[in-house]
Amino acid sequence: WDQQIAYTWASPRWVMPAPYFFQRVNYPDQGFSVDIVFIDSNAMDAKDPAEDSEHNICSEKWNLEQGDDKRSASCTAAGGPSDVWACKKWFWDFWAENKAWAEAKLRASTADWQIIVTHFPCGHEIGWYRMLHASYGLDLLVTGHRHDQELWRSSGLLGGMTCIVTGGGGGVT
Repeated sequence: WDQQIAYTWASPRWVMPAPYFFQRVNYPDQGFSVDIVFIDSNAMDAKDPAEDSEHNICSEKWNLEQGDDKRSASCTAAGGPSDVWACKKWFWDFWAENKAWAEAKLRASTADWQIIVTHFPCGHEIGWYRMLHASYGLDLLVTGHRHDQELWRSSGLLGGMTCIVTGGGGGVT
């Protein structure tokens, strides 16, 4: 993430000042406000090192003894996990931190609309998002990951909330 976060200050097109962050947007001429909560859901792809090597950011296949010098991955320089054996726990602990922070932001929100933006698509952690909708008034979930566009309009699985999979894959202006 450190490269993505640093790019925020190098490009007028990119905004990601932290792995999770908050933005209030006021529309005074329209008479409403929006609180947007950006969270990191990468834990959904953090599995045990030997599991699902093609869809696992903690995979031993892609993180052990790589490159000409056969080094194993370590993300400690950027504040991340020390090795593949610590990876899954690190990401799931980070997800728990994200969730607690998002709940606090939504609980304190005075905006007319509340939106969460995250990477993993509609359907992950569905019970938690349903609870956010019922308890804190979360209005919309905007997601990605899949390379298609989806509209879950007033989804029963999400307690009546709407979810969008953007399907943009980058480069959208």
